[in-house]
Amino acid sequence: MKRMSLSLLAAMGLFAAQAVFAAPIELGASVQKTGSFANTGRYYADGYQFAVDKINEKGGVKIGDKQEKLHLTILDNQSDVNLSVRQYVQLLTQNKVNFLLGPFASNFALADSAISEKYQIPMIQGGGASDQIFNRGFKYVFGTLPPASAYFQTTVDAMMKLDPAPKTVALLYADDSFDVSVAEGAHKILAKTPLKIVIEQKYSSETSDFNSLLALIKSKNVDAILVAGHETEILNFIRQAKALDISPKFYSFTVGVSTADFRKALGSDADYAFGMTSWLPSSSLKDDYFGDGMQFAEEYRKRFGYEPDYHSASAVADVLAFVKAIEKAGSLDPKAVRNAIVNLDFNSLYGQIHFNAQGQLELPQTVIQIQNGKVVPIYNAKGFIGKPQYPMPAWKQR
Repeated sequence: MKRMSLSLLAAMGLFAAQAVFAAPIELGASVQKTGSFANTGRYYADGYQFAVDKINEKGGVKIGDKQEKLHLTILDNQSDVNLSVRQYVQLLTQNKVNFLLGPFASNFALADSAISEKYQIPMIQGGGASDQIFNRGFKYVFGTLPPASAYFQTTVDAMMKLDPAPKTVALLYADDSFDVSVAEGAHKILAKTPLKIVIEQKYSSETSDFNSLLALIKSKNVDAILVAGHETEILNFIRQAKALDISPKFYSFTVGVSTADFRKALGSDADYAFGMTSWLPSSSLKDDYFGDGMQFAEEYRKRFGYEPDYHSASAVADVLAFVKAIEKAGSLDPKAVRNAIVNLDFNSLYGQIHFNAQGQLELPQTVIQIQNGKVVPIYNAKGFIGKPQYPMPAWKQR
């Protein structure tokens, strides 16, 4: 009986070893393919698939002396955070994926990463930047967007060097976790400058009416407006600013300015808007699978019919980070791969991939501005790299 038990244990051990190295390597994500966040959610669905296909074309992932292919399962959470949480449980318990890729938006990543932590399965996500995701002491969630609290740092640095520099600021932000983190960080950044915050106002992320806020801005004759919000909110804000003929000298937005959809939706009304990005296509960003950032952007555009922005690049970086970590670990064991992720340090089309102690990348933001319908890099950590169109003219003078 004892001998049979030992044989059974040995067989179980052999099965476990074979399961660890099963092919293909299963990646899973719940993404907003439909619903209110679908416009940006598609960047992640497309970016994940593009990366998986490209890596498989190059032979897949090397585990020991084997080459294993990647397989991707993407579920549509319909822009519903509760459904997203349930789908991540499904991915682990029913689809039996090895590792998790993330959703778009910090509120989703905040909730969904609790599932990866509960099951101790690594999640690498490029859709949530809120500091709240990473200050809980979780060990299995990693992010490829820079910390939300630092989003406006380079923007404020650039504002201080404009001629004439703005003197008063309105800081507006939505009530979700990302925008709250951005605003808290921006408040601290602004407090170290001569800039005076004359309006600091939180609004509902479900609002479509900014008339009262814009009227307040007009009454205070604010020089600069900083808005932490998502694309739909910002589109409404600009349209209503035009309708009320409100033109500060400067305004900047966290999300939207970098995307082709934003420029298409507003047309020439998008001009003069400032924003920020953690990635721009560049031939200096080399990669093992895509060549460089410019080649990646061109291939992506041809395949999906729209220009990639930092959302797309961060999604690809998520997959690349898993590939490097799996190869480094030489295993699909979740803990071994998690430990390898912690120690990653490699160049990619997205930039240097090295996670800080909280599990985030600390990529610098580049200030961008829409000029004549095109995204123009304006300012980065080294100073001005482009000429800003400033101050912004009145709407009737455009």
